[in-house]
Amino acid sequence: MTIKDCLIRAAKESPAAAALKFKQNGEWRTRSYAELLERVWHVSEMLAALGVQEGDRVAIYRENSPEWYELYHGIVGIGAVAVPVDAKLRESEVRHIFRDCGVTAAFASCRMAETLTEMSEQISSLKHLVVLDCRGGRLPGGEAGCAVYEELFEQVHEKAMAAGRAFDRMGPTPSSPASFIYTSGTTGRQKGAVLTHQNFISNVESIDRSLHFSKEDNFVLILPLHHSFAFTCTVLVPVFKHCQVTLVENLKTIKANMAETSPTIMLAVPLLLDKMLARVMDGISRNTLAKFLYRAGLAKVVGRKVRDGLGGKLRLVVSGGAPISPATLEGWNKLGLLVVEGYGITETSPVLSVNPPEAPRVGTVGRPLDGVEIRIDAPNAEGIGEICARGGNVMQGYWNNPEETAKVLKEGWYHSGDLGYFDEKGYLVISGRKKSLIVNREGKNIYPEEVERQVMKSEYVLECLALGYCEPAETGERVGLIVVPNQELIDGMHTADGTSLSDDQIADLVRTDVREKLQALADYKRPRKIDVRFEEFEKTTTQKIKRYLYAVDTAGN
Repeated sequence: MTIKDCLIRAAKESPAAAALKFKQNGEWRTRSYAELLERVWHVSEMLAALGVQEGDRVAIYRENSPEWYELYHGIVGIGAVAVPVDAKLRESEVRHIFRDCGVTAAFASCRMAETLTEMSEQISSLKHLVVLDCRGGRLPGGEAGCAVYEELFEQVHEKAMAAGRAFDRMGPTPSSPASFIYTSGTTGRQKGAVLTHQNFISNVESIDRSLHFSKEDNFVLILPLHHSFAFTCTVLVPVFKHCQVTLVENLKTIKANMAETSPTIMLAVPLLLDKMLARVMDGISRNTLAKFLYRAGLAKVVGRKVRDGLGGKLRLVVSGGAPISPATLEGWNKLGLLVVEGYGITETSPVLSVNPPEAPRVGTVGRPLDGVEIRIDAPNAEGIGEICARGGNVMQGYWNNPEETAKVLKEGWYHSGDLGYFDEKGYLVISGRKKSLIVNREGKNIYPEEVERQVMKSEYVLECLALGYCEPAETGERVGLIVVPNQELIDGMHTADGTSLSDDQIADLVRTDVREKLQALADYKRPRKIDVRFEEFEKTTTQKIKRYLYAVDTAGN
């Protein structure tokens, strides 16, 4: 099957079923699968009118919206390649993506279109820019520089609704590229993973066999759709199952929107789940009865009100995109809300493993999906080695980058760069990144993530990085640490005379508590230097710290 086949099947078998639910002018609206398909016909017709051919790259450069869905399906439905672009990237990063894959046409919101017109001379491949959300506003670059989405939509209406429409004339095969998804850039410049229709459908089928979705499910969309985890699970899975997606208005309205629409499935990154749990626990601590019940072992009684506040029907939350703290998982599960962790990589469409809801194991990323093979390459004495994956979900390679492709694709296996092992129950445990591994003077391997997990047990730490560093004239690495204080907590603290803590006092407080927490680790794993940094680390838009930007100050403490 292709992604196009899935949409056609959903519209044919469940035409009246709600595909999308979204707020417009303060009111909730739904769009059925039949209506979605008709709008997709219009997008395909627009592209054909602009001269877009099969295999051409078309960018979607805008935030989440109902239109995102019709844009994507309209692009891939005629065999073109969709290039989702993160709306929060720097101009240089956007320019790199457009130039790297030769984007010929782009759909952009008004703000993003202005960015593109400013750099248009540097993107020679870009021939057509279609702007959304500019009603009543001034078009960037002038009228001649852009086409208006709503106007084009009306212009192609007659052809889109007639026999012989572009959507029916043109189309992909299962092996056709569907998306170029650019990696999030934690280790340097972004690379475009070439993912085919077959890659995505293979992953969708595997996910469904592991998590057992139904037509009655209602996915709440919170994560940005340019991210592969959100894309596969909230664009493709719902179409495959003929179920609904509800779009939240923004991050501030998540709780209110969920209360109004009662979703059953939620996908989230750890940072969001951490913050939501912190607010829940703060509310419990301020309520005498709730606090008593929680401490009396009746957390699920308290949790019922929490779950009701999220719509009352939420049956599963899947965490992905980054490692989640076991304490966060246990905190939510104690309240009666099932949160399971999974593991995936952009290059594998993306999901590789997930904890089965019926038997999750905290501290692991679950079992390999049915249809996905995972092996541990060159394991050490502890069984830890590089995680390699094989299956129909593995990308074709990196666009226009054979050297990087050859580094990660070997004899059909994708080499992830992540280190891990299988526990006695066959669950995958992630130890860290191969490139982040610290090897000390005795040749012992130290996994930064293990150190970081221990450091994060300090309430005075907001975030941290464990890094290797070398002393002059020494071989081997030592462990160093950079920590960012939890300023929100520390701001409420004062010295004996009532004054606020100075930076030096905060640094001493943090170092003392961190060193105490690190006593649980073997001596050789403990950092010899602890730098205190008062600014949060720079991150990708999926909230992963860009490790390569930081180093331990060897002249410091």
